[in-house]
Formats: sequence, C-alpha cells, structure tokens
Amino acid sequence: MPIKNLKENKIKRFFAVLSRDFIKAISKTQYVKWQYKYITHHKLNLKNPVRYTEKLQYLRLFVYPYDKEVIRCASRATVRDYVKEKGFADTLIPIYGLYDDFDEIDFTKLRPPYVLKCTHACAFNYIVRDSDDLNDLPQLRKKFKKWLRTNYGKKTVELHYSPIKPQIIIEKYIGDIEELPIEYKIHVFNGVAKSLYVVTGRGKDIRYNNLYIDWKEFDGSQFNGWKKREEGVKQPNNFQQMVQMAEELAKPFPFVRVDLYNIAGKIYFSEMTFTPAKGTLILDDDKVDFEMGEWLNIEKYINSK
Repeated sequence: MPIKNLKENKIKRFFAVLSRDFIKAISKTQYVKWQYKYITHHKLNLKNPVRYTEKLQYLRLFVYPYDKEVIRCASRATVRDYVKEKGFADTLIPIYGLYDDFDEIDFTKLRPPYVLKCTHACAFNYIVRDSDDLNDLPQLRKKFKKWLRTNYGKKTVELHYSPIKPQIIIEKYIGDIEELPIEYKIHVFNGVAKSLYVVTGRGKDIRYNNLYIDWKEFDGSQFNGWKKREEGVKQPNNFQQMVQMAEELAKPFPFVRVDLYNIAGKIYFSEMTFTPAKGTLILDDDKVDFEMGEWLNIEKYINSK
C-alpha cells in the first residue's frame, strides 16, 4: 500500500496539541495508542503486535523502561562503559568533560571544534566550530539549562530515558569541519543486523538512503517523507567490521539501532537508539512494516507479561 499523504490537517493538529498532555496524564498506554493512530493512521495492536512499528510500541511501553541495560545504553555517558566492556574502546570519540551544570564548563580551557550534548535525550546538541559560536553564551546557557531540566522520557513517553542522569558531555568534533560526518544507522533485530540507513548532508541538504544490510536498496523503508541521494552512497571498505560491531553491541536486546561513523576508514561509535522516532514511522511502503515485523521476535516478552 502506498504511503498516505504526509500533509497534516491544521485543525486536527490544533486539537491534538491541546489534548495530548491530558491523555498522557491519564494513561501512558492510551497516549501511545492515540499517538500511533494519529501519526501512522493504523490502530495499534498491543495484544498481538505484528507490524515492526507495533512491536516497537510494545517494547517502548512494557520492556525498555524496566531494562537497566537499555537505560545504561541510552545514556550518552554510561553507554561508553558498555562499549568498553564489549571491547570497542578504540571506537569511542574522545571527550573533554562531563558536567552536571552548564556553569561548571570553563570554555577558556576548551579548544574548538567540539560538540556539547545532553546525556539524557536526543537532539539536545550544540556544535562549537570556532570561538564565534560562543558569542552568545547567555543564550546558550539558557538553552542548556532548559534541556537539563527537561524530563525527556516523560515528554516523549520513551520512559527508558527518564532514569538517565541529565548531564552535559563534551565530545571532540570528528571529521571535516565544513561538513558533518556521514552516519551509518544499523538496525539490529534479535542480534542480527538486517538493514540500515545512511545520513548524508546533515545541516545542509540532508538525505537518507535506506539499505538492506547487503547494501541493496531498501526504498520501501524510507519514512516520514525523507528523501534519498539519487546517486547512492558508497559502502565503506570495512563495512563488515561495522556490522559485526553493531551486532555485538546489540546482542542483549530484541531491537536496537546502532549509530556509527566512519572517518577515513576509522570506525567511531555514536549512540544506541532503542525506539527510533518513537516507533511512529510512516513508511513509504506499508508492506515493509510487516516485513520488518517478521525480523523482530518479541514473543518471550509478550508471553511473560
């Protein structure tokens, strides 16, 4: 079935924004059901989930919030210990510090380029390429203070984020300063890497190329209206090492997306994402939702409930 129209009804959006906090306060499960239907236009079946996106919702609600290893690996700080334990310490991006508060950071001792990231959330980041990016420190301080106060897990109903200690981690910037590095986001189902998407042009002309793990095109898994690079993307020479690393990191979990960089042949770890886009994906081809659903076996979690 072709993808539904991505355009959102403005009136429907208005009333959805008004009601979502009320629904969320009454029941997290009902909120997720409502959100899933609102975004994907499918009714969420939690008793017998079949679709990939349905199974992600089940994990989101009933499994990942109670898994201490998921919580550890969702944090940008504590996941570093996990990566070391798995034998991949050499892939960790060097860090310049870990701070509980923005005011603890002495920017005079930091040499750009580097990246400030909150440990407990997605997309709470700021890149410092040169000293000009620090011209408005009061505004940057205000932004990070707000981010650190945000209970990201509660806000997004991805509750495995809520126990993570909010901190600021400062990483060395890797790659070309003029262009953000290519990201390789590898999807691992029950310990087996099955697909990925490659992100290029971030910050300029962003593109997402979805691929099966053998690097054949997987266009049906494009989602939320994202566009791909028509000329394709080149497979790194050491891609199999990246796949093996992703599978090793993902072994304990039913599903996780392992994000990696590859800078001039050097593999770097980025993060582990357990509920991509909260699992509310509008796939280009609805049949793919069922195909990917077959890759993900969560029977033991359903049967044990």
